[in-house]
Amino acid sequence: MDVDERVEEIEEYGAHRHAAQDTRVRWIVQGENLEVLRALPDARAALCYIDPPFNTGRTRRHTRLRTRRDASGGDRTGFGGQRYKSEVVGVSQFADRFDDLPAYLEPRLREARRVLRADGSLFVHLDPRESHYVKVLLDAIFGRESFLNEIVWAYDYGARTKSRWPAKHDTILWYAVDPASYTFDYAAMDRLPYAAPGLVGPEKAARGKTPTDVWWQTIVPTNGRERTGYATQKPLAILSRIVAVHSRPGDLVLDFFAGSGTTGEAAARLDRDFILVDQNPEAVRVMRKRLAFAAPKTLTSRQFEGL
Repeated sequence: MDVDERVEEIEEYGAHRHAAQDTRVRWIVQGENLEVLRALPDARAALCYIDPPFNTGRTRRHTRLRTRRDASGGDRTGFGGQRYKSEVVGVSQFADRFDDLPAYLEPRLREARRVLRADGSLFVHLDPRESHYVKVLLDAIFGRESFLNEIVWAYDYGARTKSRWPAKHDTILWYAVDPASYTFDYAAMDRLPYAAPGLVGPEKAARGKTPTDVWWQTIVPTNGRERTGYATQKPLAILSRIVAVHSRPGDLVLDFFAGSGTTGEAAARLDRDFILVDQNPEAVRVMRKRLAFAAPKTLTSRQFEGL
């Protein structure tokens, strides 16, 4: 191959790559999610995951700090006795209060079902305060036969009350549009180590076991690299498992309570498209920074006109 042919090949590859990137749907939409959902066409998304407010009645708040070494004193001591000073660089918070959470969610969940493909799935992440009420609502929208799993995300972190059993789990409800035909890629499932590998033999021990409907996964560590500083951030491992098993490369993943953008990161790293919707400017700021590697477009709800 001579130089001219090689140049033509490189240019052709570059044009193809640019065109492929242009056809990707990797969007962050700032706006009211019901308005955005109504602009989406029917049967477009392969997977929808949402983490709506839990209706705790509290204001959820997270403060982001920047810490620098301060030889003159500072307000904390670090490794080797070094003194450090902290300054607040941002605060994310929202009032987690709804008089009737199912009534708020109902029109949004109906739109979610409309925009899901025939083989699509919806995952709704809740806690025990509201999960039972929302399940009854989802049964009415999708049909009781479309309910496939209640997944329990269990974690062992934080304070322990002395007045009742400490609450250390969330609930994720899985509904399929068609309970007879849905995406479930068993081969894409991550594996877990056996507690007693010597009892199952070397082959099984090397392969590991598949998860059940109880997922033990720590919360995002306070000082971990994954931490974005957003108050409601969920672990990437949880979303990666859902995205890997319930969609395929090139599929569109939707999250209309996007928060810190964990769904978008899982989708992008697994070669899926995504639409993330949130009304909170702080959420959009966090997502743009977190997902810069995926080069998403940022739109307002007025700019967004569907696909």
